[in-house]
Amino acid sequence: MGSGPRAGFGEIALPELQKGSSIMPGKVNPVIPEVVIQVAAQVIGNDTAITVAGSQGQFELNVRVPLIARNLLGSIRLLASASRILNEKCVAGVEANVATNELHAEVTLATATALNPYIGYDKASEIVAEAARSGRALREVAIELGVEEEILTEALDHNKMARPHGGDK
Repeated sequence: MGSGPRAGFGEIALPELQKGSSIMPGKVNPVIPEVVIQVAAQVIGNDTAITVAGSQGQFELNVRVPLIARNLLGSIRLLASASRILNEKCVAGVEANVATNELHAEVTLATATALNPYIGYDKASEIVAEAARSGRALREVAIELGVEEEILTEALDHNKMARPHGGDK
């Protein structure tokens, strides 16, 4: 989602922890999420070893308990460390690209549902069909088809949609 700098979704900006790609200057590599994926792969491997070792206990004895303990404790340490690093070096520094998100919200056709109580399902469907056919934004087509700006401002308030019960912006 943080692809770019001017391509892809561009909805978030990751903290820059290293120089970008040698073939894509300016790109911010998702190094910490990639580390977490590697940790997950290791934990899956550890879990497989634990499963195999656990299946080998005969007569209520399991001589593979050291392997089970080592892999379980190792996985716990890895996950704790990865979680801490993900929080400190990635999540805490992620920033929303507000302008891009607002643009995406304006051009999506899904928000037409919010118009239903104001103009009815049939009119909202007509607006969606024309917007989809023409490649234009809902708001532009709605105005062209006679919907008042005040109705659009109230119905298509994306901040209000994201927090229907109030709260901080």
